Amino acid sequence: MNGTNKQEWYWERRVGLLPACLAMIFLLSACEKPTVDVNVHGVNYTKDTFSYVVSDPVKPDTGSGGELVDPFGAGGMTCCVTLPKKWRPGIKLRVRTTYWVEEGPERQIQVFNGEHVVDVPNYLDGKPGELWVLREADGQVSVISSDVQPDHPGWPGKVKGWPIPSLEYRLERWELFRKHQQMYVDTFSQLLDELEKSPDARAKEAWAQEIKYHKESLNSFSGPEDPRYREYLKKDYLKDLEYSRAELAKIMEMKP
Repeated sequence: MNGTNKQEWYWERRVGLLPACLAMIFLLSACEKPTVDVNVHGVNYTKDTFSYVVSDPVKPDTGSGGELVDPFGAGGMTCCVTLPKKWRPGIKLRVRTTYWVEEGPERQIQVFNGEHVVDVPNYLDGKPGELWVLREADGQVSVISSDVQPDHPGWPGKVKGWPIPSLEYRLERWELFRKHQQMYVDTFSQLLDELEKSPDARAKEAWAQEIKYHKESLNSFSGPEDPRYREYLKKDYLKDLEYSRAELAKIMEMKP
């Protein structure tokens, strides 16, 4: 085969392989998944604890999420929600929510369930990111696909930053701590009062409790009638009362 024939054979072979190569490229691109699985996070801008499950509206029996998100808090990370790799108008997700509200003078917990079909906004930088399920301050539910979190300068959400507890919520939480510590102050004050007014009854009750739970602490006393034991009780109650009052004072200083 002379040089000219070799060149013709070479180019004929290359051109002949071209359709096969194009077909292979087409098949590979056709096999590429048009969707991607992304992690899911929950963010709660309300004072009510809530949970959520995200699913495809077309396949309501499937879903991901289910984490519990504290008031004015954020959840962890769950897996996964499937999103199209290329955004288009009309991408929707179904979000089923449950939230708990304390109502009435007895603070009974009421459970509310909801279902929301929400639009997925345009992807940040044109690519699907992790999915953020947001319970907004007014109770509305929305989603955002983003690989940056709410406190990032590039966060695409309309509310910037992590949730900030309201003054009302902070006062409620503070009052729980105050009441809890006040209970200790009242308890040790009452024990001292009982020891002064009814020393026999108080000493016998305390002795019975110590035998049951801390018997070794009574080794140096002869019984509930032992004056040294009653003095020991008084010092113990006074010490606990002083500590409880100091802790209560700290809590009072922390009032929002």
